[in-house]
Amino acid sequence: MPIPGEQPDLTALPPETSAVKRRLAAQHVREARDRLTSTSGTRPAFDYELLRQYAQNRLSASLVILLLVATIGFLSSLWTGALTAGAWTAAVLVIHAVIITKCRQFLELPMSEVSAHAWRVRFIMLDLFYGLAWMFILIHPIGLDETSGTFMLFVMLLVVAVSSMLASSLPMASFAATFPITAAITLNFVLQGTLRDYILAGMAASAQGYFAVLAYRLYSTTLATLEARAEKDALIGELEQAKAISDEARRRAEAANISKSRFLAQMSHELRTPLNAILGFSEVMKTEVFGAHAVPAYKEYSADIHNSGVHLLGLINEILDLSRIEAGRYELNEESVSLVGIVEDCHHLLKLRATSRGITMHEVFEPSMPRLWADERAIRQICLNLLSNAIKFTPQGGEIWLKVGWTASGGQYMSVKDTGAGIPEEEIPIVLASFGQGSNSIKSAEQGAGLGLPIAKSLVDLHGGTFVLRSKLRIGTEVVVTFPPERVVAAMAPMTEPAPSITPPGEPVLSPEERSRLSRRPLFRAGT
Repeated sequence: MPIPGEQPDLTALPPETSAVKRRLAAQHVREARDRLTSTSGTRPAFDYELLRQYAQNRLSASLVILLLVATIGFLSSLWTGALTAGAWTAAVLVIHAVIITKCRQFLELPMSEVSAHAWRVRFIMLDLFYGLAWMFILIHPIGLDETSGTFMLFVMLLVVAVSSMLASSLPMASFAATFPITAAITLNFVLQGTLRDYILAGMAASAQGYFAVLAYRLYSTTLATLEARAEKDALIGELEQAKAISDEARRRAEAANISKSRFLAQMSHELRTPLNAILGFSEVMKTEVFGAHAVPAYKEYSADIHNSGVHLLGLINEILDLSRIEAGRYELNEESVSLVGIVEDCHHLLKLRATSRGITMHEVFEPSMPRLWADERAIRQICLNLLSNAIKFTPQGGEIWLKVGWTASGGQYMSVKDTGAGIPEEEIPIVLASFGQGSNSIKSAEQGAGLGLPIAKSLVDLHGGTFVLRSKLRIGTEVVVTFPPERVVAAMAPMTEPAPSITPPGEPVLSPEERSRLSRRPLFRAGT
């Protein structure tokens, strides 16, 4: 159980999990740093976006505010007088003009030159003056009757609603613009002392609370939108960076693959040419074609040289086959072949090696198996690789079973099962990879290059088949290779109708007697 406050050990996690943890930790550190450097508790970029949205809202609603001020000024002149209403209208319009001017100045400045804290204070103070101006017209010292009280409440609700919507991205500015109006109206109603006025005061206070909550919800929604957009931009940046890294890795892999292909093509020629000489001369020396060796040990040395050359040639051929398969340049020479016949040939070819090691081989073949449409060389290589592995890792006195039969879907399968040491389950992906070797293979005296099983699996994949390896420690290993039903060559039914005539149009149809008589006539007469 982790100790509270203790950092998790990222090295003990899987690579994918640790990468995600590191990315999240870096994001949390960046967010904490941004909050510490911000004056509003959010990121500096978010502060600028909120101020910009406030300025845009003010500019977009400037005409509506002008109409609202003119309308309220005209209506208020009915009981306050034209002079008072005109002075109030002029004052509010001046404050509104100052707000619009400052908003335009803010939007014209680049982000790097904007001081978010200073502009926030500036906008809050302007909204405070704006609210105080509205408060003055609504609490003008006149006797409040029923009509004027209702009108004051209506104007208060209208002004509070508009101000809350326009300044929702700056909650303090919204509060500064609406609280003086609501407080003055509520106090005015309370001082009247009647039940109706108390109810109107409660309605005014409730409306202020409602619009304050609404403005805060709008602010939270705007902030969440900005955070989502920032996260989206960060993810897009990470994806672009990952794509660039992937493209660069793909370019390097393609360049490496081309270099590998050129190297293998050159080494194939450079290695096979001297190997042919080594194999030829060592075989001549081993068989003592030109006479017996003066020293008998030379014959054994010649045999060792020949065997080593054969092993090296086989290794080169395996590497070239694997490179062609991986490059997609291995072409199947498909024809109608007998899977049973190929497995029997491979069995007879390796039977002597198995017998010398004291291994018993069993054959279990389905009778009357039809032919298979496949590459005979590839099928033979698959079978030889599987049998060689089984013989190599089966101890003396062990057994190997060769099976060929039908699959449930109508295809054909080949199975090689041994009683060897087996392969641990976690090492099966290793032995199926190129140049991969399990722990038993490393401990074995007959170590290979780790190419037999990968080549066999790749050849099976080229035929559209499946390659399944099952193994248990100290019990044995079984490899099952299946070929799809589409590759089984079905026998065609005999023809029940006579073949159509191929006599050209216009030619007479001859009877069998006429054709026989004409065929006995000489092609050339004497004297012609």
